[in-house]
Amino acid sequence: IYLAINISNGEEVAVKLESSKARHPQLLYESKLYKILAGGVGIPHIRWYGQEKDFNVLVMDLLGPSLEDLFNFCSRKFTMKTVLMLADQMLNRIEYTHSKNFIHRDIKPDNFLMGIGRHCNKVFIIDLGLAKKYRDSRTRAHIPYREDKSLTGTARYASINAHLGIEQSRRDDMESLGYVLMYFNRGTLPWQGLKAATKKQKYERISEKKMS
Repeated sequence: IYLAINISNGEEVAVKLESSKARHPQLLYESKLYKILAGGVGIPHIRWYGQEKDFNVLVMDLLGPSLEDLFNFCSRKFTMKTVLMLADQMLNRIEYTHSKNFIHRDIKPDNFLMGIGRHCNKVFIIDLGLAKKYRDSRTRAHIPYREDKSLTGTARYASINAHLGIEQSRRDDMESLGYVLMYFNRGTLPWQGLKAATKKQKYERISEKKMS
């Protein structure tokens, strides 16, 4: 993500780039999701999406630091009051996303940003590239139960069902939020720093630790 300046009015914006030759392009999908969620509290405003030379380009509001950045800045210690105030806003962002028939599937501190200026105390939810529709907008019918799915999201905060390869739903976002809040409260999670020969074995060890 890059900081850019709108030359017509001098306003600073954020620009997200992706190679137009990417094997699994996400930016167009992400831009569509931002439009579906547009108008919600803590949803970044999309200024423009298109192609420029060899890149897909998404121009959006410039936001402040992520909660991971702030956590590190605060010596990896948040007071209980801070954790609860963040939890309130994060829960509202997730609930709003769910109300629009989508699950986020990558809830982690890096994907929540503080605003800037008059929005400096507002939490924004970002990075919708892994989000997925979990129910039909018209009939409200839930997507079917499935197994044998590969792990989507970030292993540290992934739900147990995500580790087990079960199709994710709203509750998986909620479980991930629980892990994030526990991380903010404790400073670390019990399954951080586990070593294994392969990524697959590491994910299995994390999963076992979560279930123990």
